[in-house]
Amino acid sequence: MSENRLVHNIEVEHLNMFYDDFQALYDISFLLEAGKVTALIGPSGCGKSTFIKTLNRMNDLIPNTRVEGCVRYGGCDIYQNYDVIELRKKLGMVFQKPNPFPMSITDNISYGPKVHGERNKDVLAATVERCLKEVNLWGEVKDRLAKSALSLSGGQQQRLCIARTLATNPEVLLMDEPTSALDPLSTSRIEDLISSLRGHYSIIIVTHNMQQAGRISDTTAFFLNGVLEEVGPTKELFVTPKKQKTEEYITGRFG
Repeated sequence: MSENRLVHNIEVEHLNMFYDDFQALYDISFLLEAGKVTALIGPSGCGKSTFIKTLNRMNDLIPNTRVEGCVRYGGCDIYQNYDVIELRKKLGMVFQKPNPFPMSITDNISYGPKVHGERNKDVLAATVERCLKEVNLWGEVKDRLAKSALSLSGGQQQRLCIARTLATNPEVLLMDEPTSALDPLSTSRIEDLISSLRGHYSIIIVTHNMQQAGRISDTTAFFLNGVLEEVGPTKELFVTPKKQKTEEYITGRFG
């Protein structure tokens, strides 16, 4: 793991999110703890993915969006005079479907450091090896680093995309349903990977799979219709939820 990484809490206060006149998130206040795995659960269209994209301002890329409230990282409001490029370097994003670049395995991982100015070939090679080892992929690909990343299996591609994110030394990993397109074995490997990264990074994961949330997360947040209905330690929320809507969702009565 990279050394000397500063990891901070993410503090969300009275967050509202709008697409034109449609309100997608309602008055969300939420402390996402540093070094923990936080799972976001809830039915489709409940605001989970919208919320996770507010944390590194990915929603800025969608026209006519508007955010009210405050999101603080390292004590700074990310929506007030915060460098978006630096923000997205610190809070890296892993998407639902693997999206490797159509280039070699090495070039996929070294791409980010090169964009940020790294030109030393030894440093880049060390970064490639370190990141592939962090995602438990080095042993599988070390003899074909010059091959296209598109030649990898779906599960390998997703681990490569996580390695690519780690190459810029992020502090937070935002994962939007990273296993929904994968088979059970690949899903298990990603879950093992998330568990191994716990403590070294803050991890926020959107998942439709409540069993997955129960296996890998420290904290679970339940969203419904753009509202944060309930948040708490995962074991407590699944065993003794405080709200009836939470209990109905986790017992399969809707969603």
